[in-house]
Amino acid sequence: MHLDIIFEDAYCLCVLKPNNMVVHHAHHSRSVADETSLLQWIQEVKGIKAYPIHRLDRKTSGLILLAKETQYVSKFQTLFTENTIEKTYYGVVRGFSPETKSIDSPVKGRDANVHKEALTHLKTLAQVVLDIPVKPYASSRYSLVELKPKSGRMHQLRVHTLKISHPLIGDSKYGDKNHDLMFEENFGWKNLFLHAGKLAFQHPFSDAHLVLEAKFPADWIALFQEFSWKNPFD
Repeated sequence: MHLDIIFEDAYCLCVLKPNNMVVHHAHHSRSVADETSLLQWIQEVKGIKAYPIHRLDRKTSGLILLAKETQYVSKFQTLFTENTIEKTYYGVVRGFSPETKSIDSPVKGRDANVHKEALTHLKTLAQVVLDIPVKPYASSRYSLVELKPKSGRMHQLRVHTLKISHPLIGDSKYGDKNHDLMFEENFGWKNLFLHAGKLAFQHPFSDAHLVLEAKFPADWIALFQEFSWKNPFD
């Protein structure tokens, strides 16, 4: 695989993480300990040790920002804790989602007993009706959504889309197995359709305003063509 570096300077690098790759091997990801992590991959390709500034689920593709030295991490993390970075994700969800919606609903943190406030802004970009039955209906409907999280809770977007009864396609934990099976059987698409597409922020060291974008994976491109949906980056 080719490591796609979106941005790099003396302080950080931003890379495109593929689907189904852990950022690093933590205790909860022992089941994939024999797989190469993103940090290992970066070290193999670049010969440097990188330090994650924020999280990205194993099954989510897209942009992740990493610091080149440990002393740079906290200043970059301030962008996230003070919500001065704009994160834009794209997802494919079941059904016809609302044109716009703000989902303000607590999400469980890493401690499953504690719920924390979480806010996501959703905007529907495209919709499609397929003449493919998914029980109990004779046809199936899907929406392309833009998601802007204003907090950074674990699985926030996956939980929030389920909360409004429009779960993400390919989400084995929060999704709809019948629709996921239809996608796999009819199109061969198995991945989670959630992509971290854009980061916009002011660089905490150089003060440059950066707008970084990550191209979509192959299954997304095939889906845009199949559903006659416009690629948001075109």
